[in-house]
Order: sequence, then structure tokens, then C-alpha cells
Amino acid sequence: MDKKVLLIEDDMTVRENTAEILELSGYKVNTASDGLKGVEAAKILKPDIIVCDIMMPELDGYGVLEKLSENEDTQFIPFIFLTAKTDHKDIRKGMDMGADDYLTKPFEEDELISAIESRLAKTAILKQRQEKQDEGPKIKDFEELKNHLKSYEIKSFESSEVVYDSNQGNNYFYMVDKGVVKTYMIDENGKELITALFKTDDVFGDFTFKHNSSKEIAQCLEPTKLHCIPKNDFKTYLDSNTKMLYDIIDVLDHNLQDTKNQLLDMAYSSVKRKTAQTILLFTERLKRNKLRQIRISRADLAAVAGIAQESLIRTLSKLKKEGLIEIEGRNIKVLDFEKLENIT
Repeated sequence: MDKKVLLIEDDMTVRENTAEILELSGYKVNTASDGLKGVEAAKILKPDIIVCDIMMPELDGYGVLEKLSENEDTQFIPFIFLTAKTDHKDIRKGMDMGADDYLTKPFEEDELISAIESRLAKTAILKQRQEKQDEGPKIKDFEELKNHLKSYEIKSFESSEVVYDSNQGNNYFYMVDKGVVKTYMIDENGKELITALFKTDDVFGDFTFKHNSSKEIAQCLEPTKLHCIPKNDFKTYLDSNTKMLYDIIDVLDHNLQDTKNQLLDMAYSSVKRKTAQTILLFTERLKRNKLRQIRISRADLAAVAGIAQESLIRTLSKLKKEGLIEIEGRNIKVLDFEKLENIT
């Protein structure tokens, strides 16, 4: 189904030329000749995206955005400003009000299409994530999750028996029904370093879902019975109940005894992986145009990746230095897909 674009522009020549560009690119276009008409059209049509001039009679672009932001049916529609102004304060004003992007007149055809594609890609990604979160059973807290986990198969282990060795991979999480389990690592001198002890009703496992970087081993200290939960099932619980992650963070907090430098390294690796995966996600969404390059703001990348913008900018600089991406203004060009995909 063709995406619907509402174009609000008082200049007839600009309006007609822009509408033609969009129609030739496969969009269904509706137009409005001033801000007031644009607001009414948006409420009726509920377009997939709005492209709006700033300087207009009756109601300017800022007023249009303000009115649409107050309406629950239109407040989340992606919004792009068209402006003849190049003053940073004017542009910043629109972005602070909630605009998703801006284009300065005169603009190139590919700039317009790229900006719209990026906005629609972001909306689709966030919508897909929300739909995924809405799947699965609803669980209010970690204690309720434990009750669900008790329905899983119980497996018996002998004293000293290894439950899992992360070096060999592991596809399960575990909850202790009876007994005690230790997790430990072996240092470079062959010394065993115990990382945690788990007793009845404790949940443990190798909390990695993609690239396994853990070197942890779990072993029973006495005859033990464990509920075995497939990782995919556990991930479904988390995806459907993201607020429960705070409970899980509290439960796992006693295991986080690493040094400050180790924690910083781990956090940085996570940011790097999220940044790389988000760039790849946008290029995948835009693949029908065979783009290796995306035009997207740093704020949008950070929002989709779920990290601070400052952290994202630092990570982009590192990826650029490593030769994985090329950056020019708001454009990001992928130079090495494979290495980005394999970042851990």
C-alpha cells in the first residue's frame, strides 16, 4: 500500500512541483494551501507523514505542528519542515517543538525522498518493537515471572555436576527448585573465581542472546533440581514486559562485582553493538532503494538504539576511525556491513 503524504505549502509552484516528485516516487499525495487547511486535512486523512512549510498565511508551520501535537490522532505523525530560513535558531525552534526533520529550500529531489524514507523507517521500526512488546503473557513483576517458570520441566543434577559451560554455549536459563549452584570463571593462572551462588527460587544463566562472550561455568554444590527455561521463551517474557527488566536488574545486582574499568568496558561494548545494529536496521529498512547510505539525525539514531546521544556520537566517531562507516553531515555510509554485523 502506498504511503500517504500530506504536503502543506502556500506557494503553488513549490506545492505542485513537490507533489509531483513525491507521486513519481510512489507516494499518495494530498496537499493543503495553508496551515489551517493543513491541520483539518491531517485530522481527516491521518497521513503517514506530513511535509510542511514554515512561512505561511493564516497559520504558520510552527502553529500547525503545535495544533497537531495537541490532538491524540495526529500527535505521533512524523513531521518534516520545509524552510527558506537558514538561521539555526529558527531550525532549532521547530526541532524543539517536536519536528522530526527539516529541509532548507531549495532542496534536491533525493534529499526530500531520503528524509521521508528515514522518517518512515524510524516509525516502522518503533511500531514493530512495540507490537513485539505487546506479544506474550503479561507479568507485573519478577516474582510473578517465577511462578510462570515453575511450570517448566525439572531436571535433576548430581553434586559437582556441571549445569552449563558458557565456553561451549548454552540455550537455557534456570531456576533452582532445590539445591545450590555456583557460577565461576577460571583466570589465566587456572584459579577458580566464584562469581555467584544460587539457591531455591533463584534464576540464573548466561544472560546473552546473540554473541556469547561469557566464560562462566555453572556447577552444582549438592544434589540439585532445576527448572530449565529455553532462552527464546525467556526472551519472549522480557520483550512483552519491559518494565519487569528493572526487577531483573535488582535481582542480578549482587552478581555485578566487577571493577569500575570492567563495567565501563562492558557498557561501551553494549553501546557500540547497539549503534552498529541500529545503523544496519535503517539500511535494511531502506534496502528497496538499494541504499548503502542513510540520512538520519544523531538524535533519531540514539532514540532507536536506546542510548544517550553523546554516547552515540562518540561511538560513531570510533566506527569511522575503524573504517566501518563514513560520515558527511547527517549522512552515514556503511563501508563494511560484515564487520558491523559482527561487533560484540
